[in-house]
Amino acid sequence: MPLLPGRLRAWLETGAQGDMAWMAERADQRGSPPVLWPEVRSILVLAMSYRPETDPLTLLEARDRGAIAAYAQRRDYHDVLKGKLKELGGYVSAKAGRPVKVFVDTAPVMEKPLAEAAGLGWQGKHTVLISRQHGNWLLLGAIYTAAAFEPDAPGRDHCGTCRACLDACPTDAFPGPYQLDARRCISYLTIEHAGPIAPEFRAAMGNRIFGCDDCLAVCPWNKFARDGAEARLAAQDDLASPPLADLAALDDSGFRARFAGTPIKRTGRDRFLRNVLIAIGNAGDPALCAAALARLDDPSPLVRGMAVWAASRYLDADALTALHARHGATEADPHVRAEWDAALSAEPAA
Repeated sequence: MPLLPGRLRAWLETGAQGDMAWMAERADQRGSPPVLWPEVRSILVLAMSYRPETDPLTLLEARDRGAIAAYAQRRDYHDVLKGKLKELGGYVSAKAGRPVKVFVDTAPVMEKPLAEAAGLGWQGKHTVLISRQHGNWLLLGAIYTAAAFEPDAPGRDHCGTCRACLDACPTDAFPGPYQLDARRCISYLTIEHAGPIAPEFRAAMGNRIFGCDDCLAVCPWNKFARDGAEARLAAQDDLASPPLADLAALDDSGFRARFAGTPIKRTGRDRFLRNVLIAIGNAGDPALCAAALARLDDPSPLVRGMAVWAASRYLDADALTALHARHGATEADPHVRAEWDAALSAEPAA
């Protein structure tokens, strides 16, 4: 993949990686596998389907419930895939007499370009790997080996004139086909971004509280996707569409217990509740206002700030002024103070 280092550098120079400083810190290893491991001679790229049982877009209709990305409604794929890769890697190593290393999304490995080069599919206009046999609901892993394998032909682009994924994005995160600005992507904002989410994106988030499947769900190639065969990656019923009010009440221990063993746990309770409170503010259900009010004195300023925003979507100026006197007058965090200032100066709630 001789063009990969240059493509990566050009993307990083735009700043589209946002807070993901680790993308630049080890860019040399991402762009060139031998820099990561000088012994590598071949890379085996593998994919596993996690096709959702129902259309993820239907989750957006239940505004009082949270929409969680399909991959996160199940056991953490890192654990499942790494176990399988180690088993296969051990077999390859024993047969070839050469060492291997296995990677699942936690090392400077660019799985999607590698998968395209290995012939598993192509990177679509939404930058996600698409397979003609499995659609774009795929989890990827890689085995780096010091053994030499005959390479497969690379994947060919079959997107044609379709732009369904680009048009589906609620925050316009695609500057153009095959380009992603992570700073505008709801998956990035709800998972990777550590601070407050900019007001310009909050309404567009709707009830999406962990990730976003919109661009994936509309891909026409999904009509060929098959159900996943790994029982350990079956979706958990309680993660399909959890009530926002229940989630907003979670403390740290409750959060860790509720999401143990799932990808959601790694974001931490504070970021997750930030997302939940934005969804509450978007729900248009006055009954949920109480859940936001209960978090105005939360230990986390990230949570307090979003509780202010969510409450301001329901309350009139007099109610907000009274709340500020009780909860905001002595606020020390500048971000939370800014949320109070914005709420008190905003147009009255409808």
